[in-house]
Amino acid sequence: MCGIAGIFHTEGLKPVDPDRVRRMCDAIAHRGPDGEGVWTAPGVGLGHRRLSIIDLAGSPQPMASAEGDVMIVFNGEIYNFKDLRRELQALGAQFRTDGDTEVILQAWRHWGIDCLPRLNGMFAFALYDLRQRTLLMVRDRLGVKPLFTARLPDGSVIFGSELKALLAHPSLRREVDPLAVEDYLAWGYVPDHRSILKGVEKLAAGHYQLLRHDAPPAAPVQWWDVSFADRARGNADDLGAHLLHHMREGVTSRMMADVPLGAFLSGGVDSSSVVALMAEASSNPVKTCSIGFDVSALDETAYADRIAEQFGTQHWKRTVSSDDFMLVDKLVGMFDEPFADASALPTFRVCELARQHVTVALSGDGADEAFAGYRRQTFQHREDQARSMLPAALRGPLFGTLGRIWPKADWAPRPLRAKTTLLSLAGAGEEGYARALAATSPELREALYSQDFKRLRGDYRAEQPLVDLMRNAPARSGLDRAQYADLKFYMPGDILTKVDRTSMAVSLEAREPLLDHRLVEFGARLPERMRVRGSTGKWIVKQTMRRYLPEDVLFRPKMGFVTPIAQWLRGPLAGAARGLAVDGVLARTGWFDAARIDAMAQAHIAGRADHSRLLWQLLMLGKSLDLLA
Repeated sequence: MCGIAGIFHTEGLKPVDPDRVRRMCDAIAHRGPDGEGVWTAPGVGLGHRRLSIIDLAGSPQPMASAEGDVMIVFNGEIYNFKDLRRELQALGAQFRTDGDTEVILQAWRHWGIDCLPRLNGMFAFALYDLRQRTLLMVRDRLGVKPLFTARLPDGSVIFGSELKALLAHPSLRREVDPLAVEDYLAWGYVPDHRSILKGVEKLAAGHYQLLRHDAPPAAPVQWWDVSFADRARGNADDLGAHLLHHMREGVTSRMMADVPLGAFLSGGVDSSSVVALMAEASSNPVKTCSIGFDVSALDETAYADRIAEQFGTQHWKRTVSSDDFMLVDKLVGMFDEPFADASALPTFRVCELARQHVTVALSGDGADEAFAGYRRQTFQHREDQARSMLPAALRGPLFGTLGRIWPKADWAPRPLRAKTTLLSLAGAGEEGYARALAATSPELREALYSQDFKRLRGDYRAEQPLVDLMRNAPARSGLDRAQYADLKFYMPGDILTKVDRTSMAVSLEAREPLLDHRLVEFGARLPERMRVRGSTGKWIVKQTMRRYLPEDVLFRPKMGFVTPIAQWLRGPLAGAARGLAVDGVLARTGWFDAARIDAMAQAHIAGRADHSRLLWQLLMLGKSLDLLA
C-alpha cells in the first residue's frame, strides 16, 4: 500500500519542479514510510511513497518499464499478478522485478486500456506513456483506493491519494463548495461526486481518465459497473456452493504478502467468516485483533473471543475508553474533508492495535452491501412491496399527510419511527431509500440553513444524485437499486474512506476479500429470496457459513462499531457543542441559524432530546473548515 502524487501540464511541455512533487508526497508520508521517489520529464512529474508489502527490496517507484517508454506510480495490490505475469511473458514481455507494479506496465504496453478488466485487485495508479505523451489515471472497480484531482489556473492537473497531497501545492484554491456542505449535512460525509473544495474532484470508482499535453482534460470514462439485471438459477445448496467458492478465492488471493498478515475480528458474521476461511487456508495460526468498549452495552469482544478460540487464532484485543473523544482532532487531520461516521474512532484504534503485530489486515467490509445485510435494505424491500399495493396518487397524499403530523422519534429503532416510514412510503422507492440513508432529513437541513446559505446552495438537493443513480441502475427491483446505491454511493464515500484513512494513518494495509469483484458480481445475480427472507438479510451467506460459525454469531442482531458520542456531547464535549453557534469558524460562516443550533445543543446537554448525530456532524464540519482555512 502506498501514496501517490503528481503534476501534469495540459498546455504544453512546461517543466515540473521535482521539489514541488516531493512536498506533495511528503504530505502523505504516512501512507508509505518505507521508500520515496520522484520522476519528472517535460510536462509531467510523478511521486511515490512506499509501504513495502510484496517484493520488498525490488520494486521501487516511480517505476519504468524495461523498455523505458512507460512510467507508473501505483497504490494498491494486484492479486492475480502472477497469472498475468506468466501470460505476458508468453507474449514476450521482459521483467526485472518480482512484484505487481511492473505487471501493470507490461499489461498496458501489450493490451492498452483493455488491460484494466484483467486486473483483480484494489488500486489507484497514474501511468505516463512517453510514446503517446499521455497520462492515464485509474481507480479500482469498487473504490477501495482513493484518487483526488484538481485543475490549476495554469492549466496543470495535480493528483494525489489524499486531499492533503493537493493542499501541499501552493496554487490550489481553498474555497469551500457550498454544495459539498449540503452533501455532508445530508450524508455525514462528502460523497465521491464532490469534494469539500471547489475545483477538486475524486476520480469515481471503476473509472479512468486520460490526459494529453495539448488538450483540456477529457471526461472520466467508466470501465466497470456491477449489474443486478440478471438472475442466477439454482437452489440454495447449488448457489451456496458457488458462493463459498468465490468467498474462498477472495480470502486466499488476499493472503499473499511478504510481511506479517492478520485480520480484524469483531465477532460479527463477516469478519468471522473471513477468519474462518483464513484459518482453513493457513497452516499457521491466524493473527486477529479486536476492539472492545468499556461500556458493556457496546462491547462485542465476547463473540470475537469465541471465534478466536474456535479457530485457534493468535488474538489481541484492546478496550477503548469512553473518554476517547481526545482523538477527535487527530481524526479530522486524517480525513481532510469533514467526516462524521463516529465509528472511525474505534476503527482507528483497531488499526493501531493491528499495526503492532502485522502490516496487512483483512477486513469483513463489503458483504452487507453485496448481499443485503443492512436493515435499511430489508425495510426497503418490504416498503417496496407495500408501495406496489397502492397507487402513487393515493400513497402520496395519505402517507405524506400522516408523516408530516406524526411526532419525530429519532431515538427509537427504525420499525418504531413511524414518521420516517410514512414519509418514505409517500414517495417513490428511490426517495424513500434516500431518506433511510440520510443522516439528516431535507426538512431539518432547511430549518438549519440561513437565508444566505440557501442562496449559495440554490435549487440543489443532496438526495437528487442518489435518486438519479438508483433510477438509472442496471436493476430489476427496489432491493437491487438499494444495494446498487450502497455499493456505488455509500460504500466508497463512507466505509472505504473510513478504512483507507484510518489504516493508512498507521501505515497498515487493509484488504477487503468480500469485495472481490467476482464475489460482488455473483451476489448481484442472486434471486431476492437468496438475499432477504423475512427480516433476515444476507440470508445465503448465513446459511452457507453455518458449517463454520455458531448460530448466535450468524443470527444475532447487527451492532457494528458504536461510539458514545451522545454522552461525550453532554460531558467533555458539551462546551464545544455550546460554542457551535456562537464562536469558531462554523459560526463565522453565517451558513446556519445560530439560535436553532444553540437551542438544540442546550436541549441535548440538558438531556431533553438526543441531537448527538447532528451536533457531531457540525462539530466535525467546524474542525475540518478550521484545518482547511
